[in-house]
Amino acid sequence: GTPGAAGSEEGWDGTACVVTGASRGFGRSVARLLAPRLGRGSLLVLLARSAEPLAALQAELPRGLSVHCVAADLGSEEGLRRAGVGTRWSSRSLPTQPIPWFLGSLGDISKSFLDLTDPEEINAYFAFNVTSALSFTSSALQAFGDRPGSRRTVVNISSLCALKPFKNWALYCSGKAARDMMFQVLALEEPQIRVLNYAPGPLDTDMQLLARTKTGDPEMRQHFQSLQESGKLIDCTVSAQKLLKLLEEDTFQSGAHVDFYDI
Repeated sequence: GTPGAAGSEEGWDGTACVVTGASRGFGRSVARLLAPRLGRGSLLVLLARSAEPLAALQAELPRGLSVHCVAADLGSEEGLRRAGVGTRWSSRSLPTQPIPWFLGSLGDISKSFLDLTDPEEINAYFAFNVTSALSFTSSALQAFGDRPGSRRTVVNISSLCALKPFKNWALYCSGKAARDMMFQVLALEEPQIRVLNYAPGPLDTDMQLLARTKTGDPEMRQHFQSLQESGKLIDCTVSAQKLLKLLEEDTFQSGAHVDFYDI
């Protein structure tokens, strides 16, 4: 299946959307905006670490839409296995296109570069934010396969931090840069798959609260505090709407990094 025209009453018929981090923040906003757009024969797969907020989100979504919730920690091998099983189970009911999305975590931003000496801490961060994105995306794309008349799209939730260094954010910046490059390679290797690295802007989320209270560098803390005080933080729904507009217009170059402020 292919998405209906932007704004059409039919929406995106026969579409499978896989949304990670769907229990809160930007992932939740994306899921809530996607659901009404999904038309006949569509499926929405919601992944997060906790089952309860997923169930609460599912209860808010339009009735009649096929929604499959998977509670799994993508930072662990068992969580990746559970997510993969859930996606393969879902794909059997739908001969169509998956659209996976990936969020991430901030890491310990109280630490400077020279404080990051524990290999276990570093490996755990990259396991959740990089390894899981590669492993799960590959599994999801294989599960849904390249089928006649279908189209596959992958959205990586990127950041300005993928392009610009921020003090005390060595883990986050490195992880975002790695993921941008990883998905650029996917776009190069698989030209039939549409790939987008979308930077949603400074969102008004728990992550921003951590940024302005826990960042070790005082100038960085003040920067994030000023964003909040001056009303420059972006509502998740506003950014999610821009993302869906990008996908509906479908004119971006595959593998491109597109920022909220570029649209």
